[in-house]
Order: sequence, then C-alpha cells, then structure tokens
Amino acid sequence: MDEIVRQALAKWPNVPDCYGWLALDARGAFRMRDAAAQAANAPGDVIRHPALLSFIYRNYLRNDDGAWFFQNGPQRVFVNLAQTPFIARTDPIHGFITHDGAVMTTIERAWMTGEGRLILGSGERIATVDDRDLAECLPKLQMAGEPVDDARLLQWLETMDGELQLLHVRNPIPIQGLCDQDLGAALGFIARPATLARIDQSLSANSPSGPR
Repeated sequence: MDEIVRQALAKWPNVPDCYGWLALDARGAFRMRDAAAQAANAPGDVIRHPALLSFIYRNYLRNDDGAWFFQNGPQRVFVNLAQTPFIARTDPIHGFITHDGAVMTTIERAWMTGEGRLILGSGERIATVDDRDLAECLPKLQMAGEPVDDARLLQWLETMDGELQLLHVRNPIPIQGLCDQDLGAALGFIARPATLARIDQSLSANSPSGPR
C-alpha cells in the first residue's frame, strides 16, 4: 500500500465504501463502471492510463471476507470479478505473470472448470489463465506422465475422473476439477461484493437500535 494512502486512511478513517464502480474483466483489464454502465449491466470502460493502473495495482488488496478492493486514498472501492481476483498470461521467461505484471514464481495449486478454464494458485493469488493463452498450456497437461490429447481432455472435462496434472518448471501439479457456477465459494473469494453490501445494509437496518 502506498504511504500516501496510509496517511489518507489515518486522516479520514470513516469514508464509506464504494461498490459496483470498478470491475476486473476476464482478460485482466480494470473497467470503470459509471452509473449508466451499472444501470445497463454493461462491462464499463477499460482503464488505460498507465499511472492510474499502476496506482490501482499497488493498492489492490483483499479483506478478511475474501472481497478484493482498490484502496483509493481513504476509500475502499470494491471490485466486481468476472473470473478470479487475478488473470494470468503465459510468459516465455517466467512461465506465468498476473495482470499486474507480477511473476507467479511458485504455483502451488491448479484447477480446471468444466468449460476448460485453467486456474492457478500461488499464495493468496488465484488467477485464471487468459483464454487467449490457454492453447499454450495444453501441451503441458499430462496424465500418468503422458501428454493428454484433445479426446482424453474432453473426457476428463466431462467426468473429471483421473489425475490430470499441469507440468510447470518440471514439477507436475495436480489439477482439481471445479464447477463453473461457484468459483468464489470453492476458492475463497467474493466475486460480487455489492451483493454482500446489500445484505449487510439490510441486517443493519433490521438490527435493534439499543435502549432509548
């Protein structure tokens, strides 16, 4: 977190949180969603300004509930996630890098959904591989030490039966099968923080106000 952000938090500790205005799409682009985009359920405009993106990357954090946010000075701007909190791209030197340019030096876990999305875990970082890069990962899939052809992979996606592995830096990483519908619950993050915000507001409105 930037020092200027720490100072702003100390100076204005009770600024209300912001929901719905920022999203991370399936290819790792942050999108600004103004009121019109939210009303139309539109993806919003891609943020392209390098300095702003760098500021967001440095102050992109996770709360204890698993919701990700951008700490914009004293205000938390919660992020709607199209896939996972990070999006990974293949890299010829480092293997995989996330959308903020960080290298995934150690991949500890891997998952694949029924639709064929490959998801990688490194520490608290959960990253879906960009669909444009997925073809580069397929030759690294194996079962019983042998490469997996298209027919065998399709069979595995239907049944998720058998030990599918991803070969990364010569290390075979077991791939767990996942249902597409509930990635957040399975992997420990909140894809739509605004939903929980409405629940919290409802509970607060219905809670006792104490003795008068």
